[in-house]
Formats: sequence, C-alpha cells, structure tokens
Amino acid sequence: MGMNQSLTELPNIGKAIASDLEKIGIVSHSDLEKCEPLAVFNELKTDTLLSVRHYFETGESLPWWEFTEQGKKNLKNNSK
Repeated sequence: MGMNQSLTELPNIGKAIASDLEKIGIVSHSDLEKCEPLAVFNELKTDTLLSVRHYFETGESLPWWEFTEQGKKNLKNNSK
C-alpha cells in the first residue's frame, strides 16, 4: 500500500466520497491517514446541515462545502 495511493483506491472510498474529502482538503492517502475518522465525519455532516439551514432561512441552495469554514468554527467553539 503506497502513500501516493489515490483516495478511490482505498477500501469503500468511491468517487463521491473522494470528491467530498477533497473539498475539505483531504486529497491523498497520507492526508486521510493523519485524520481522526469521527472528526472528518463530523466536519462533513456539520457542513451539510449548515447548508440545509441556510436554504431554510434564505431559499438559496449552496453546496455544503461553502460552509466548511463556518463548520470548523462551530466545532471548535462547541469543543470548549
């Protein structure tokens, strides 16, 4: 297993998950290996839910990754 292995070569990582990971800065096997799985999961779900809340409040549909920075701030504040 090489460190330069693409995300889609890893077990259970398809194109959609790889694309989601890349949008939050995880672009390689070594990037993902350094991450805490639950932290990555929480970042993705938080951003998704923030985008849904934005839609409810404004009627504007934006992709979840537009909310990554806000999600990181919320997670940091909630962990204090």
